[in-house]
Amino acid sequence: MEGSEVKLLGMWASPFVLRVRIALNLKQVQYEYLDEIVGTKSELLLQSNPVHKKVPVLIHAGIPIAESLVIIQYIDDSWASSGTGPSILPSDPVARAFHRFWAAYVDEKFFPAMRGTIIAPTEEGRKLAEEHAKTGIQHLEEAFIKLSKGKAFFGGDHIGFLDIAFGCCLGWVENTEITTGLKLIDEATTPHLAVWAQHFLQHPAVSAVMPEKEKLLEFSKMLYPKHRARLLAQMQLPKYYF
Repeated sequence: MEGSEVKLLGMWASPFVLRVRIALNLKQVQYEYLDEIVGTKSELLLQSNPVHKKVPVLIHAGIPIAESLVIIQYIDDSWASSGTGPSILPSDPVARAFHRFWAAYVDEKFFPAMRGTIIAPTEEGRKLAEEHAKTGIQHLEEAFIKLSKGKAFFGGDHIGFLDIAFGCCLGWVENTEITTGLKLIDEATTPHLAVWAQHFLQHPAVSAVMPEKEKLLEFSKMLYPKHRARLLAQMQLPKYYF
């Protein structure tokens, strides 16, 4: 099965798609990348992920796998014996649990808060999101100190599960700084993450697929007003809609 055809359905600006591309690069897996057109959903996507109808979707030997963190674990398991890249998840059960915990934290707490600093429909909401984002980045700084044990990555000597889960957001972290002036990763307040981010972005498995800063900024200028307008519309709906 390791030599079977591999396809990835994605969208270039998605940090969740970026996760999968980095994992495939780390494992040196050859794959066909199919970029979805923004605002549309291809028939292949709808057939491959009929529940959520969103990217990323990895298709391996005709079998579709959805959800970025699930896909990364699948890649790590499926190409474990290939000998072409380090393990993405730690072998130690405790370390694996910590990596999964903090990856879920990025998705459920940090990334939504960071995005909220831009799309929150009220000033009160924006300030609250900023507080949560600042708290979140401090938690991740502490997690890095604990998990890295003085090495370059959350995964130690090599990029690991949490490196990918959080590192995929770095383009959007920089985008947030440019848009709002909020500097989350800073040498003064998060010195370990500042050095980690440099190492992560310079890694060839990452630099080859990281979106261009200017292109991502232009995309966000189109995307964020739509999100903000939708949130404002939801505020006008009767409470029984929620």
